[in-house]
Amino acid sequence: MKIAHLTTVDISLRYLLFPQLEAIRDEGWEVVGISAPGPWVAELESAGMRHIPLQSSTRGMDPLADLKAAAELWRVLRRERFDILHTHNPKPGLYGRVLGRIARVPGVLNTVHGLYATPDDRFAKRAVVYTLEAIASRFSDAELIQSSEDVELFKRLRLAPRPRIWHLGNGVDLERFDPQRLPDSVRNSVRAELGIAPDKIVVGLVGRLVAEKGYGELFEAARILDDDRYVFLCVGPSDPDKSDGLSEADIQRAEQDGIRFLGMRTDVDRLYTAMDIFTLPSYREGFPRAAMEAAAMALPVITTDARGCREVVAEGENGLLVPVADASALAAAIAKLGDNADLRNSMGEEGRRRAEKHFDERQVVKTVMETYRRLASEKDLLK
Repeated sequence: MKIAHLTTVDISLRYLLFPQLEAIRDEGWEVVGISAPGPWVAELESAGMRHIPLQSSTRGMDPLADLKAAAELWRVLRRERFDILHTHNPKPGLYGRVLGRIARVPGVLNTVHGLYATPDDRFAKRAVVYTLEAIASRFSDAELIQSSEDVELFKRLRLAPRPRIWHLGNGVDLERFDPQRLPDSVRNSVRAELGIAPDKIVVGLVGRLVAEKGYGELFEAARILDDDRYVFLCVGPSDPDKSDGLSEADIQRAEQDGIRFLGMRTDVDRLYTAMDIFTLPSYREGFPRAAMEAAAMALPVITTDARGCREVVAEGENGLLVPVADASALAAAIAKLGDNADLRNSMGEEGRRRAEKHFDERQVVKTVMETYRRLASEKDLLK
């Protein structure tokens, strides 16, 4: 079979979907990634995966660019004749499903990484997002939904025909993100590299530099705590295409308050060893990968009481849940864990157990491959 994965940008293919692409390749099928061109394409191609660029694809709100990207995709679909088109992300997930069906791709499926609206959003936004999702899902053969809460929402609002709704879950590489793999010397080495004393309590956040990840609340929590015991690390790339991307002025003000920004890093497994507390005060998540990585690394996790986040953290067991957009509650949660090393350790150990039970990416890959085989059987694609 010839299978394509469609995303907005190439970093998604490399860091969110790479194990699925490897599984397709290892099965002996042809795998193609379609996205905006970028720095991660070379790694995909070196791993035996072909990449087709959509020059107009962008993460930002740009209807004209989106129309151009859709037109580019249409030409690709007509030329390549894929057996299966697997779409991701809000915008390519919308136009990709529709164009895939119109172009007569035999199998079209979509992964819902998190609906772009939550039950707490204003009605107008929910109405638009849910309506578009309901329309697009009628053009697919399967909807693989990461969050169990989104599964229930899809069923309750009939956003897709029930036989097409499948719970996918989410996972991470439990071998890479395993604290037993990295000795204590790594923690000491990373802290030395960053100039952090051994007795400091390091609070980390890994995620794109956008407001919806809760960076503003983290900065305010640091000001509330005003305690030199703590070091705050922010790890992740800037995202200037997004309307809520942090500006240079935002970052400079935070740096003046002592916040450390490490930028985009590919060694986050090492960086987790230097942390004592992981926090992700997001406004909206699908099923947050960074929080799962931190849990797998035996870190206590503080996140918001929001969809997806609640699936990573069981309140009081492997971390703490705080209200969305509440810097005071976030500061109090950080102080609670900062003042109690035994609690941090016990929650971290429970986080690792929870990760081993619920966050294994091998199970996600298995479900995806089973879906391909089911579609191949139904549509007689394997000959």
